[in-house]
Amino acid sequence: MLGGNRRQIELAYSLMFTLPGTPVMHYGDEIGMGDDLSLNERDAVRTPMQWSDEPQSGFSTAEKTVLPIIKDEVRSYERINVASQRRDPHSLLNWIERIVRMRKECPEFGWGTWKILNTRNSSVLGMRYDWRNNSIVTLYNFDSKPHGIILDIGVKGGKNLVNLFAENHSKAKGNGKHHIILEPYGYRWYRVGGMSHILSREKL
Repeated sequence: MLGGNRRQIELAYSLMFTLPGTPVMHYGDEIGMGDDLSLNERDAVRTPMQWSDEPQSGFSTAEKTVLPIIKDEVRSYERINVASQRRDPHSLLNWIERIVRMRKECPEFGWGTWKILNTRNSSVLGMRYDWRNNSIVTLYNFDSKPHGIILDIGVKGGKNLVNLFAENHSKAKGNGKHHIILEPYGYRWYRVGGMSHILSREKL
């Protein structure tokens, strides 16, 4: 549905992994595998997994599978498969593996309470998760244009935000608020305060 737009795909998956609830992926989502809309009903999303560019996409040694392999020019198994994406450090598969590991390292998402933050911008969603004296802040820009926001974190240690995926961290200005620019379809995962969160974690 997103036409292969990598920015929008990352935004969608990042949002799924950080919203309240349990994130769920269907097989093939991790490599950007497409659907065969020429098939009836749910069969469209049940085509063989695209493991490699070998015959029958490495899924079967049979001459013919029950459901056909995707062979269109854009989503064919020769172009999109697990084997090739494992070798590509910039592939969607490697990006998904990284974001899954990061979510597991942030128990605030699964165990914490959450709060919508006032970003003063209708295109940007901000959320804060709090758990045992630690907090995570996520930001999402749903627009195709960049947006700058002014953000009050509202918790102890909120003057420092450590970006969990890049080096562009944020320090609050003199008024205690953060001035952050989000690129088109940009997203951020920030740990509030610093990386000593395990040491500062309250015991139950």
